[in-house]
Amino acid sequence: MLHKTANRSSILALALAGLIVLGGCGFTPMYGGGKAARHEVQSKLSDIRIENIPNREGQYLRNLLIDRFFAENRQQNASYSLTFTPIQENKYELDVTKNANATRAELRQTTTFNLIDTKTGKSVLSRTLLASTSYNVLSSQFTTRVSEDDARLNALNDLARQAEQQIVLYFERSNK
Repeated sequence: MLHKTANRSSILALALAGLIVLGGCGFTPMYGGGKAARHEVQSKLSDIRIENIPNREGQYLRNLLIDRFFAENRQQNASYSLTFTPIQENKYELDVTKNANATRAELRQTTTFNLIDTKTGKSVLSRTLLASTSYNVLSSQFTTRVSEDDARLNALNDLARQAEQQIVLYFERSNK
């Protein structure tokens, strides 16, 4: 019984030390600590006009960003404009068998976004985003196609997450 008590107290002490170190390194949650900070970041995101992105993948990415940025409503005269280059997709065959058949494939999607201040017309943030996913190449063409499409959508979701994260970090840093 003494061993379990000592073990629990050492785990508690270790967790407490971890929290102290984490607080000392300047860590803050991405959307701030309270409702006011989350509301401020959300209002900044809703003040962005997301321009059209070419191709089907671009439309899907734009819709994901609209869902992420506009929890409440869009502003008519946005302070920022968000533009993307067309999404470039590359497919690589991996895990090739002795018969030269691939059993795994990788999809890489890249794009660059620019966050433009509409008052000055200058880019305030520009980032290149890369998402990489993989899928199984199966004997059935249909299941391989479904797996490839699912991998593509996962990569687009990752691109949307990265774009949101970069923009939120920009607004967090510009407020300090």
